[in-house]
Amino acid sequence: MKSRETIRVGAGAGTSDDRMVPALELAERGDIDYLVFECLAERTVSRENLARSKDPELGYSPSLHARLRMVLPICLRKGIRIVSNMGAANPLGGARAARKEAADLGLGDVAVAVVLGDDVSSIVKHRGELTLIENGEPLESILPKMISANAYLGADVVCEALNTGAPIVLSGRVADPSLFLAPMMHEFGWSYEDLPKIAQGTAAGHLLECTASVTGGCFGWPGKKEVPDLARNGFPFADVKADGGVVIGKTPGTGGRLDVMTCTEQLIYEIHDPTAYITPDCVLDISGIALTQDAADRVRVEGAKAMPRTLTYKVNVGYADGYIGEGEVSYGGIDAVARAKWAAEIVKERLKLQGFVYDDFRVDLIGMSSLHGQVDTRPEPYEVRLRMAGRTRERKAAHAIGFEVRAMHMHGPGGAGGACEPRVRDVLAVKSVLLPKNLVNAQVVVEGAL
Repeated sequence: MKSRETIRVGAGAGTSDDRMVPALELAERGDIDYLVFECLAERTVSRENLARSKDPELGYSPSLHARLRMVLPICLRKGIRIVSNMGAANPLGGARAARKEAADLGLGDVAVAVVLGDDVSSIVKHRGELTLIENGEPLESILPKMISANAYLGADVVCEALNTGAPIVLSGRVADPSLFLAPMMHEFGWSYEDLPKIAQGTAAGHLLECTASVTGGCFGWPGKKEVPDLARNGFPFADVKADGGVVIGKTPGTGGRLDVMTCTEQLIYEIHDPTAYITPDCVLDISGIALTQDAADRVRVEGAKAMPRTLTYKVNVGYADGYIGEGEVSYGGIDAVARAKWAAEIVKERLKLQGFVYDDFRVDLIGMSSLHGQVDTRPEPYEVRLRMAGRTRERKAAHAIGFEVRAMHMHGPGGAGGACEPRVRDVLAVKSVLLPKNLVNAQVVVEGAL
């Protein structure tokens, strides 16, 4: 339903652990109409499914409480609507938690429109013939270990949730740009046939989805790409017109940098093919986009194109894939590197003597070889931290790595110190399949009174 000629959509989070204060600043003085919290990564839903299996009330993003407690009062007072995928593996549970936060803040009974249908585990478990995108193997190969299967829903169902009038919209897995596109479709009545507008809105969503990455974060480089007052980096917003015009800006009075260069870097982020960036809403072509500096911290976006959306949803299938065991210890002083290398050989031999087998094993000298795989040939440092990690099907074998590394204090080369406790992590692996959209029943329910 068309109501305004221009809206301002703000980005309040780009990950589940994104900083929170910039979102409050955006709500307080950004003059925004919508505040979007994008908080899911590929493995997040699987992790939250595990949490829900232990407690049926959990499964939504743990940061939901702190984020809403911070911004709800100002958002409700100013009429700023909140859109978020913090529902993760339990959107209904997240809605109950959101309503409780509102009640505890003395804000009354706040309605939450909940987007459901992204959980397609009951569908894909009967379709083992589906092909895994990553390796071409059948889905059947990982079905016995499956934890979750979630489709990347699009802006249409989020738009439907906004049509209810609820001040908060909460979903599970929705494609990142779609969360931002939905308010535009809702406000301006855009349909999927309006491809130039859908393209512009999707491009805007892609620019906003990583918050501070477009305002200097991940951009700054000392002496090459300076960013002023990065400690007080502000979050971005998009001014969007009914005709598809887009200008990116950031919270007034904050640090950071927003210009053609920062927007260019974010625009090509995670783009596999600049002419065919596939989303649930369209196949976006960014190759002809023109970015223009309108004013300080204001960049105009023009020329986005798109082809119609595909007939399938991408589905992330999370599955249990064993364990990673890890240990760390430091060596300092003369011959620190030589002692660390000797310690690594000792640990590997002791693990072998115990009969432990690993699918993958890493030895890293942090600061020398942990990123590039080969020991730095420059003059050796006076201190080094040894990290050893292995992937295995057995928890006992995973625990043994950290145990043996820690034993270097007394049972290895001299001078070991600062060993950490043995660490064991469940491996939550993710692979993907394509699922016909007509098999997915996306829907909206409202919790609370409107």
